[in-house]
Amino acid sequence: MKNITLILLALLLMLSACAPSMEEPMNNDTPVSSDDPATPRPEEPLLLPENGLIRENVYIESTELLTMESYPLQFMLSISGSLPTPCHQLRVDVSPPDANKKIMVDVYSVTNPEAMCIQVLEPFDTNVALGSFPAGKYTVWVNGEMVAEFQA
Repeated sequence: MKNITLILLALLLMLSACAPSMEEPMNNDTPVSSDDPATPRPEEPLLLPENGLIRENVYIESTELLTMESYPLQFMLSISGSLPTPCHQLRVDVSPPDANKKIMVDVYSVTNPEAMCIQVLEPFDTNVALGSFPAGKYTVWVNGEMVAEFQA
């Protein structure tokens, strides 16, 4: 009986390490903007000023450009993939079109380097509103790779 209690206590402690804190609600559907000018190298995670979190990559499996039936046309990017662990939080930054009509989308995750977390991929599906654009041909780039083009 004593062994079962110790095992359950250890399991409860491990599972609580992956729970989001009450101060930082996790919302994977809302894009969060970040002003990070540097791109981290894989061997050197970037320390973010927000609560000591570090920036890490995500694994993108698919992207799809959605056109809303509205006037003017509204565009949305559907992204599916996996976070490195359940403790990672998804972040998406969308830049306005540049002079070449490229829309750059940066998809990454942030995590607390002190958190203990189970090492298993956490799937995600999110929709990111791109907005409407003046007439022209645009391309959408996600993490440096062209994923779609459209005519506004």
